[in-house]
Amino acid sequence: MNEFLQALSQHAFLQHALAAGLLASVGCGVVGTYVVVKRIAFLAGGIAHAVLGGMGVAYYLGADPLWGALAAALVTAFLVGWVSLRWRQHEDTLVGALWAVGMAVGVLFLSRAPGYGPDLMSYLFGNILMVTREDLYLMAAIDGGILLVVGVLYKPFLAVCFDDEHALLRGVRVELVYLLLLALVAVTVVLLIRVVGLILVIALLTLPAAIAAQYVGSIGRMMLLATALGATFTSGGLALSYGADLPSGSVIIVLAGLAYLASTLGREAVRRRVLR
Repeated sequence: MNEFLQALSQHAFLQHALAAGLLASVGCGVVGTYVVVKRIAFLAGGIAHAVLGGMGVAYYLGADPLWGALAAALVTAFLVGWVSLRWRQHEDTLVGALWAVGMAVGVLFLSRAPGYGPDLMSYLFGNILMVTREDLYLMAAIDGGILLVVGVLYKPFLAVCFDDEHALLRGVRVELVYLLLLALVAVTVVLLIRVVGLILVIALLTLPAAIAAQYVGSIGRMMLLATALGATFTSGGLALSYGADLPSGSVIIVLAGLAYLASTLGREAVRRRVLR
C-alpha cells in the first residue's frame, strides 16, 4: 500500500485512474440501486454487451469509440424497453440476440478498421490506467447528468421500481419513466467501460448496490452506501492490482465479488444464530 501511495503522488496516470474509479462509483451506486431494486440486471447486461457493436462502427469510421458506445447503448436500451413493455414474452430472446449480435458486429468492424487494430481486450476488460483527463471530464459530465435526472424524477423512478401498476393509476407515465430509467442504465454502462470493460461492467453496476440492499431499507441510503462501496472497491482494487501487477478491472470485480459473498454468508450465519 505504501508503494502505491508513493506512486500515486508521483504519476498522473494513477491519479487519473483513481479519479475515474471514484467518478464511476457515483454512477454505479445511483443507477445500480435501481437495477437491483427493479431486478433488471439481465436487461442491463444485454445493453452492456451490445455496445461493442457501436464501438466497432465508430472506430471503423474514425470516430471516438465511446461516442459509438453511447449511441449503441441508448438505441439498445430503448429497443429492449419497448419490447419489454409490449411483448414481455419475447424479452429474454431479444436481449440474448442483441447481446450476441452486438458483440459480433463490434468484433467484425474492429477487425476491418484501417491501420492498427485497437486493443480489443481493453474494451472487454477495461484499462483504467489509460484514462485521460478528457475521459475524466466526460465521466464527470455523465455523472452530473445522472444526478440531475434522478433528482428530477426520483419519485417517479421509485414508483415504477416498486409498483408500476399503482404508479399508472396515480397518473405516472410508466412507459416513459421506464424507458428513461433504461437510458440511465445505458449511459452508466458507457461510464464504466473504461474502468472495468464490457464483460465486467454488469458486476460493478450491481454488486455494490446488492451489498447495500442487505443493510439499508431506503433507496436514498442504498444509493449512498452503494456509492461508498463502489469507491472502496475501485480504489482498493487499483491499489492491489498495482502492487501485484495484475489487470485493474479484474481485481476490482474480484474484490467486489468477495465482499458480496462475505456479506451474504455473514448475514446468513447471523440469521441462523438468531433463530436458534
